[in-house]
Amino acid sequence: MEHTFNFLSNVWQDLKKENKQHFSFIPFLLLLCTIPMPYGVNNVLLGVFFLSVLLKIKEVKFNFQYTLFLLIALFLLMVVSYIWSIDTKATLKAIPKEIGLVLIPLCFMIMKPFSKKQRQKIIKYYSYAMVVYVVFYSVKAVVRFLLNGDSNVFFYHELVTKEVNAIHVSVYVSIAFFYFFTKEIKSKLEVGLILLLFIFLFLLSSKNIIIVFILLVLIEFFFYSKSGHKMRLRNLIVVGLVVCSFLFVGKIKDRFKAEFQSNTEKSISHTVLDLDKSLEGVNVLSIKEAWTNEKFSPNDFLPGTAFRVYQARMFFELFQEENVFLMGYGLNASYKKLEEKAIKYDVFRGNESQEGYQTKNFHNQYIQNFAELGLFGFLILIFMLILNLNNAIKNKDFIQIAFAVLMISLFLTESFLWRQRGVVFFSLMYCLFNAKESLAPIKEKI
Repeated sequence: MEHTFNFLSNVWQDLKKENKQHFSFIPFLLLLCTIPMPYGVNNVLLGVFFLSVLLKIKEVKFNFQYTLFLLIALFLLMVVSYIWSIDTKATLKAIPKEIGLVLIPLCFMIMKPFSKKQRQKIIKYYSYAMVVYVVFYSVKAVVRFLLNGDSNVFFYHELVTKEVNAIHVSVYVSIAFFYFFTKEIKSKLEVGLILLLFIFLFLLSSKNIIIVFILLVLIEFFFYSKSGHKMRLRNLIVVGLVVCSFLFVGKIKDRFKAEFQSNTEKSISHTVLDLDKSLEGVNVLSIKEAWTNEKFSPNDFLPGTAFRVYQARMFFELFQEENVFLMGYGLNASYKKLEEKAIKYDVFRGNESQEGYQTKNFHNQYIQNFAELGLFGFLILIFMLILNLNNAIKNKDFIQIAFAVLMISLFLTESFLWRQRGVVFFSLMYCLFNAKESLAPIKEKI
């Protein structure tokens, strides 16, 4: 107990010291570390961070940065889309949750830059905060299992709640993992935390993130770590074969194969809806059926990948039928068109106990931007991702590389920036890594 108290006391003293040097250090850190918490907490802390910057505005010089301005440009396009939106109420309602896109980069252009040491500590404390969440969710799952005996509490949305979203948490945890994993010298505690985060990430069961995560681990080990440089080509080939075997045999193979099969109940637990497994006559569709079926039925259910293929199909059909290439339908206004398509194809549209497919967004950030903000919204997103990845590679900062690659991958399966937590997380990390005088590897030296 005394050891823990001393540790927390030292952390608090360190935080106060850093905040004296940079008035927004603690507000920024708190905002970043509380992303999984309720929206109200995050809203308050976003306001605190912005206020902390404004209080010191006379002491600094405004520093315009086009890399950060892309976030603001995306927000401005969202606001302007109200003019041509086909659902102005939906657009107006969605704008407030996107406010982080303008407030966060604006703060970075107003406030003095974080020092290299402060950036290192931000990533450090963020990573430990993610460990606390992992422990909390794990203990909660154990308690729930002991109470009801349902092993599903250890997996996917059941582990972290659907609102917080297992796929999103996978990204948060991955960044924390790579902070500990990339340290050249690791204590026994840190090795234990690496193992804990590794296991938790797999329990979250996001296939997309797990695949990218494994590739990033291999890239870091073989091309960035000192031990990797000592590995012979033979060992690299052996590890590659092992990984391929891991991905394509046994249960892992079955999991991927299930996405391509029809008339099977293997995939039911991973549909995008909270499907009642007691339902009879359920037909789980394959990717091919999602793309080619001329008609569906209320008993047809779509696994995660098949659903995203169906949504992509709807997007291409809509853009062929209507002239919205340049401007899109307006922020959050595509639901109206997706509902029309749902009626046309007779997909499941919900009942008294659960929502239907027409209430879901595209689950693809690239398509979401194009459908609602047109060509320019799509290009802004692409430019941001390219600049982020380019800066990461140029500076050989593997944590930023991990962030850049994870975002590129995540945007293929999630409309991450159409969620408040996604907006805040992406904007904070993007600005931290790409703000001027922040382009240096964030890696703690031991």
